Amino acid sequence: MPANLTPEYKAAEAAFRRASDPKERLSCLREMLRAIPKHKGTEHLQADIKTRIKQLTDELAGPKKGGARGGPPTVIRPEGAAQIALIGPPNTGKSTLHAKLTGSNAHIGPYAFTTQFPQPGMLPYEDIHFQLVDLPPVSSEHPVPWLGNALQPADACLLVVDLGDPGCVEQVMALHEILAAKRVTLTERWDDVPVDEASENDLPDPFAIHLPTSMVAIKADQFPELHQELQVFQELTGLRYPVIAVSATQGTGLKQIAPWLFRHLGIVRVYTKAPGRPPDKDKPFTVRRGQTVNDVAILVHKDFAQSLKYARLWGGGEFDGQQVGRGHRVADGDILELHA
Repeated sequence: MPANLTPEYKAAEAAFRRASDPKERLSCLREMLRAIPKHKGTEHLQADIKTRIKQLTDELAGPKKGGARGGPPTVIRPEGAAQIALIGPPNTGKSTLHAKLTGSNAHIGPYAFTTQFPQPGMLPYEDIHFQLVDLPPVSSEHPVPWLGNALQPADACLLVVDLGDPGCVEQVMALHEILAAKRVTLTERWDDVPVDEASENDLPDPFAIHLPTSMVAIKADQFPELHQELQVFQELTGLRYPVIAVSATQGTGLKQIAPWLFRHLGIVRVYTKAPGRPPDKDKPFTVRRGQTVNDVAILVHKDFAQSLKYARLWGGGEFDGQQVGRGHRVADGDILELHA
């Protein structure tokens, strides 16, 4: 039966894909449920949306009064320029890497499954930060039922692999199978990440997750012939992720991770100023390459964006207080004076 999805449903689904705040996501889910055509062809999707609504409602409500105390959150609210998920098989050194990059106080042990819940930390780069979330190891021995939800707000993924582990190929292939069952796809593409398309008679999957991924080859100092090790790994797995080679213990390669993320995610820093005052150069707003003055205004305040008339722009060597419209694309380092 054709789905015949309405424009209202498609708009709500698009808003859900863009949303990162849990309350905003819940609002979008409710609108999706309201707008979806009610017939046999959408029954499974309706049930899926209702399940997601219940999960988010329970998460936002917190522990029930008089009940057992709630545990740590399983979904981390995004902060900084982007949220990066740190995943890998058991005992690869993820938590050590996370601690080195963020200065977190995560519990580290020389045994598998040390990480039980998401551990957020901030990875600095110049005047911005990336939120790096260390997740439990992905393994059939220790299933994590909420892993798909935890990855929903992530912008990208760092897959940590220990090439010195004889079982690393089998572990990584098993990891991909587990993620696929949760509708999560790791992709080597860092631009134009594909969104699931559907034929006229099929429903698109609004909960499918595509994460641009880079492989972090941990303990790189232990491999004098690292290139050969990587080549064998790629031939056996068929995976062609971009590779960052590091040693968490010696610190080699760690400084290249943040600038790599900055470049490949297309982060754009925009500074704002009030009329007659110098710009605030301490805390830039961050958007992505190709986004506009209007996108920056939304970050300042949603209500403000609705009343925005124009902006004055300084930047790029060609703009010196020039008036631009809300559709003007911003570049890294631009200074905006927004006028409502």
